[in-house]
Amino acid sequence: MAASWLSAGGTPGLAWALVCALALGLALLLDWYLGEPPLRLHPVVWMGRYLGWSGPHIAPLTTADPPPHAQKRRSFWLGALAWCAGACAVGAVAWWLQSQLQQAPWWLAAPVLAVLLKPLLAWRMLRDEVLAVERALARSLPEGREQLARLVSRDVSQLSPAEVRESAIESLAENLNDSVVAPVFWFVLLGLPGAAIYRFANTADAMWGYPGSRGARYWQWAGKWAARADDVLSWLPARITALLLAALHGGLPARALAKEARKTPSPNSGWPMAAMALALGVRLAKPGVYTLHPGGHAPGPLHTQRAAVYGQKVVLALIPSALAALILIVMIGG
Repeated sequence: MAASWLSAGGTPGLAWALVCALALGLALLLDWYLGEPPLRLHPVVWMGRYLGWSGPHIAPLTTADPPPHAQKRRSFWLGALAWCAGACAVGAVAWWLQSQLQQAPWWLAAPVLAVLLKPLLAWRMLRDEVLAVERALARSLPEGREQLARLVSRDVSQLSPAEVRESAIESLAENLNDSVVAPVFWFVLLGLPGAAIYRFANTADAMWGYPGSRGARYWQWAGKWAARADDVLSWLPARITALLLAALHGGLPARALAKEARKTPSPNSGWPMAAMALALGVRLAKPGVYTLHPGGHAPGPLHTQRAAVYGQKVVLALIPSALAALILIVMIGG
């Protein structure tokens, strides 16, 4: 399947692989210099609107008692159906756009594909938001907490300066995978539809994947499909993110990395966070839940800056890595 999308259409497989690699490089340049497109044109915003509209139809209102089993089962299947409908729609639109570009000359296909791919990647925004936390923290602790609240869903009101930095660095590491590496991985494997469906899955998990109640609705079962789908699609990219962080910073002991990564409840987010903690030599913790690299230093202002630099190195490494993977896929597919 991976080889078929590369060789489909009017452009030969190897030529299209080069077009995709060029489009990825251009998309990352667009991300760095222009940032996010206007909200009215942003496909991830459109995905969020669909999820926001369908959410009340699948998640029951919170009651004093847990919903009965029949209602849980109904919520689960409604959530699965709504997720699949949205993913199919997103994938179909992306497939049609890509199929049209495969008939176009390379000099037109590459920049247009880059424009379509860019909104599915968000490194510049992530980096800016994390560094904004450090700048706000330099002014005052309350400002740092307020800025951090834009990035994380946890209660930030009692966090110390070190804990604010820990949360910001964790967010950068986790979203380095969710917002960059994973979409690129699925783009390489399945083209524009792969990247688009991944971002839909990740957005659905963020909006529906709660282990209980949120916003006066019970999401435990309604969002279970979305949460599991995101876990599956993020499994390998999360480990690739960790390996890239490790490889780009002198290598980290594989056993130590795996040990730290398994401390988090999530099957995936612990990997890039553990790699970042070990690379920086700092402790990263969520009070009462986990502590990564407990023997590390408490993070300071320079650690936040270094985390952003480490993330940037991973992003740059994706371009040659993606090109090599695309060529390998073409060669395997014959």
